[in-house]
Amino acid sequence: MTDSDNGLWVRRFHPAPAGARRLVCLPHAGGSASFYFPVSRALSPAVEVLAIQYPGRQDRRQEPCVDNLPELARQVFGVLRPWLDQPLAIFGHSMGATLGFEVARLIEAETGASAAHLFPSGRRAPSCPRHETVHLLDDEGLLADVRKLSGTNSAVLGDPELLRAALPAIRNDYRAAETYEYTPGPKLGCPVTVFTGDADPKTTVDEARAWERHTTGAFDLQVFPGGHFFLAQHQPAILRTISAALARTPVS
Repeated sequence: MTDSDNGLWVRRFHPAPAGARRLVCLPHAGGSASFYFPVSRALSPAVEVLAIQYPGRQDRRQEPCVDNLPELARQVFGVLRPWLDQPLAIFGHSMGATLGFEVARLIEAETGASAAHLFPSGRRAPSCPRHETVHLLDDEGLLADVRKLSGTNSAVLGDPELLRAALPAIRNDYRAAETYEYTPGPKLGCPVTVFTGDADPKTTVDEARAWERHTTGAFDLQVFPGGHFFLAQHQPAILRTISAALARTPVS
């Protein structure tokens, strides 16, 4: 991997001084690294956010998307290798939560060390499959689901040109999330803190609680009022939890 490759994948909106904790942020289906700009700003300088930009969107829209989460995890892990000089915490929302789980597994399998912390948000545990086929719907059907979840900026949904540019990535990511199959394996050794909305149509509270099956470390579940994008209304509380957890994490 070249420095140029790393720059395509990893967005450091607020580079931090030495000694800062590092938090990898993985976007939701159809999302991009810029979704985490406010998170990076809020956590800086104590925590440096490494926001991941997937292929096939925004400035990477000419690159082919990756519609297989284990393969995308392998690519993300490869990009993160230069940052593994100290433990990395991982936050992922929706599809990004499942991706974060697979990246955390790779970190343990390839390095023998655990991630500093895993923060899955808005996603059921990997061992709680659902049969979903939204990615097979026509454009209007797909967009109806996106609107229901309120996951894409309304300006994009109302702008035909922006929408045409975003649709391939949205459909690709839905396919990746909906066709994901959990492969049983060793539990993670890192702490896991799960965030979920009490009215999320994609994840029940019990499905969110099932993340506890996937770690031997400390586990916490935080339930907030709201639907799939509950985190937009509860960002301050979520970031306080993340900041407190990372403050207890040693920096090597």
